[in-house]
Formats: sequence, C-alpha cells, structure tokens
Amino acid sequence: MEPIIPLRQPCPPGACICERERLLETPGADLRILRLTRQEENRLLQRLENLQSLPDLEHLQRRLFDQLGIQVHIAPGPNEVRTMRGIRIEVEGPPGLCRKTRQSIPAAIRRALEKRPEIAYRLLDAHDLFGQQ
Repeated sequence: MEPIIPLRQPCPPGACICERERLLETPGADLRILRLTRQEENRLLQRLENLQSLPDLEHLQRRLFDQLGIQVHIAPGPNEVRTMRGIRIEVEGPPGLCRKTRQSIPAAIRRALEKRPEIAYRLLDAHDLFGQQ
C-alpha cells in the first residue's frame, strides 16, 4: 500500500492559470509540482528569503528543479543594474505551478538579495566579462 501524499488544494475557479485539473487528467503526467502544498510553499519561501550565499542560492535552484521541476533563472538584466529590480529572475515551471507561486519565488529571492547584498554582488561578478555565463 502506497503512502498518501498530500496534493495542493485547487485554486478558486478563474483565479489561476495553473491547469491543475488538466494535469490530473493526463495519464502518466509528472505530478511532483502538486506536492507543493501551501504549507510547503511557505517553508520554501522562508528558505529563499534566508539565503546565506550564492552557492546556497545555486543549491536551492538545483533542488527546486530536481524535486519539483521548477527552473529558476537568475541573471543581471540587459541594462545597468542599480537596484535588485535590475536582476532578472525568471521562473519556468511545469503545468500545475500556481500563478501566485510563480510571483512569490522571485519576490522572496529579491528580498534575500536586499537583506544580503553580497549575494547580489557575487551574482554580478559571476556574470561579469571574465566570469561564467
């Protein structure tokens, strides 16, 4: 007998574009994203807000992809970066990822970068002329 894994509650009708029902109806679909319950989402956002370093951020990016299939791309924007808003944070998630979660993840990362600007500086250095890209 398999253990019952709690799935995320559905969003109110018309309030989200997550396509949860379509995902549940598709045979063989990857349902990992539905394991991100509201409680787990809050824990994730807390963890993102309390980043300690750039390697910590990169580790969380890998874990998000491995466990939920969410890709988070973080890079300096195309123009000069003067504030944390100049850093481009894109979330690519599979069907089933709630619209609010797509917005919450970049907001939590920006709050972490504002709390610890040295992470942002390291990120900018990594994308510098002589850094990694």
